[in-house]
Amino acid sequence: MRPLDMGKSSIWRRLFIVFVLIHVLLVHQSKGLNSEGQYLLEIKRNLVDKFHHLSNWNPNDPTPCGWNGVSCSPIDYYSYNLVVQSLNLSSMNLSGSLSPSIGGLVQLTVLDISQNGLSNNIPKEIRNCSNLEILNLNDNEFEAQIPKEIGTLSYLTTLKIYNNRFSGPFPDEIGNLSSLTQLLAYSNDINGSLPSSFCNLKSLKSFRAGQNRLTGSLPSNIGSCESLQYLGLAQNELTGSIPAEIGMLTSLRELILWDNQLTGSIPGEIVNCTNLSTLALYENKLVGSVPKELGNLIILKHLFLYRNELNGTIPREIGNLSFAEQIDFSENLLTGEIPVEFSNIKGLNLLYLFENQLTGVIPVELTSLKNLSKLDLSINNLTGRIPVGFQYLEELIMFQLFDNSLTGTIPRKLGAYSLLWVVDLSNNQLTGRIPRHLCHNLNLMFLNLGTNKLTGNIPSGVTNCLPLVQLLLTGNSLTGSLPSNLCKLVNLSAIELGQNNFRGPIPAEIGNCKALQRLHLHYNYFTSELPREIGNLSQLASFNISSNSFIERIPPELFNCKMLQRLDLSRNRFTGNLPGEIGALSQLELLKLSDNDLSRIIPPELGNLLAFVCF
Repeated sequence: MRPLDMGKSSIWRRLFIVFVLIHVLLVHQSKGLNSEGQYLLEIKRNLVDKFHHLSNWNPNDPTPCGWNGVSCSPIDYYSYNLVVQSLNLSSMNLSGSLSPSIGGLVQLTVLDISQNGLSNNIPKEIRNCSNLEILNLNDNEFEAQIPKEIGTLSYLTTLKIYNNRFSGPFPDEIGNLSSLTQLLAYSNDINGSLPSSFCNLKSLKSFRAGQNRLTGSLPSNIGSCESLQYLGLAQNELTGSIPAEIGMLTSLRELILWDNQLTGSIPGEIVNCTNLSTLALYENKLVGSVPKELGNLIILKHLFLYRNELNGTIPREIGNLSFAEQIDFSENLLTGEIPVEFSNIKGLNLLYLFENQLTGVIPVELTSLKNLSKLDLSINNLTGRIPVGFQYLEELIMFQLFDNSLTGTIPRKLGAYSLLWVVDLSNNQLTGRIPRHLCHNLNLMFLNLGTNKLTGNIPSGVTNCLPLVQLLLTGNSLTGSLPSNLCKLVNLSAIELGQNNFRGPIPAEIGNCKALQRLHLHYNYFTSELPREIGNLSQLASFNISSNSFIERIPPELFNCKMLQRLDLSRNRFTGNLPGEIGALSQLELLKLSDNDLSRIIPPELGNLLAFVCF
């Protein structure tokens, strides 16, 4: 054989070997991991799995059907071939991004990658998952716009994208999702107006897109979403009026539109939403009256209209809301009297009417509301007495009537039968003594009876109230001494007893009030020296003992209170020099020492007080 022929034979031999190797590899590949498994491995390559949840995704397996988070089913009733129908990687602490290879899983019906740390955008290849019914992307860090390709997923019933960083407007194509029942998109950065195509979502039951930056008005064709049960668009920038067509949503149970810039009046057509259980329109710019038609929403449980500009009287028809549990009309411009018909709402546990222009007396009928736990009628023009029956309401925990013109005495058994934790009756014209049962059940945390005409001592039931945090009694005619028992109340952060008739010294036990931040004893008849133990109050920020009869030197220990911002020792009988330790009060903003017998020597340490504004 000639050398040339031998060379040709060698080349053909090598080509044959290569061909055989390729054939072997192809055969091996056909018996290895199927195509869906290959797509899943590509998806995994884009993920950071620091807790190894996907460690059993083995490329040597023939199918991925046994892998963590992967579920397979036959492609149809007659087939034995398994396909990936569900991919659930929820709550696996994954980061990274979603690979475009997701589009290879064409038989997928459920994709749940919620509650991870995934970022970047959603790949447009998601459109290839044409059998998707459930798509949960919530609680991640996805960004950019919602891909319009989602609009091709005609079988999609659930779309959860909340708690991400999606921006831009809702795509018009979202109106093509004719099977969609849940669209949850709250807590993102979505902007723009709601697309008119929303009216095509006839199956939509729940639409929640609060806490975004949606603008424009609520479209009138929202009434075409005939199956809608929950409409939540709170904390956006919506403007315009609430369309009358809202009344076409007869299946609606929750209407949540608070914290927008909605104007106009509340449409009377809302009465057609007979299944409504929650109506939350607060923190808008709504005007006009409270529609009497609301009284026909007989299964309404929560009615929140506060922080608007509503005027007129409260309609008596509100008393027809026999299933209502919470009603809040506060911070409006409502006038007239409080309707006695509120007493018909036997399950009412919260009634807030504060900061309006209501007049007349507090209806005694309100005391029949046995489930009432929170009552706030403050900042109105109410007159008359506090109905005695409130003291018998066993569920009452918050009782606030401040800034009115109420007279008479405080019900003497108030607190005896209930777990009161907030009582504020300040800025009225109440007389008599402080009830001794206010903290009977050891629950009271906040007591403000300031600016009234109360007399007598602070009762022991108050001074021994262990949970008490703030005791505010300024501006009365109370007598007695500063009770040393107060210093056993370890949670006490504020004692305000100014403008009363208290006498005697400040007890040395005051140093035990370690949580005290405000101590105001001004305009009383306190005497003697200021106790050195006052320096133990490391949290004290405001100390006012002006207009008393304190004597001797200012104790240097006072300036151990390094958190002091306001210090008023004026109009007393202090003598000697101002201690140089005052220079350590780096937070001090106000210092008043006038009308004492202090020397005129100003310690140079005052120059250290950078925040100092008044002397």
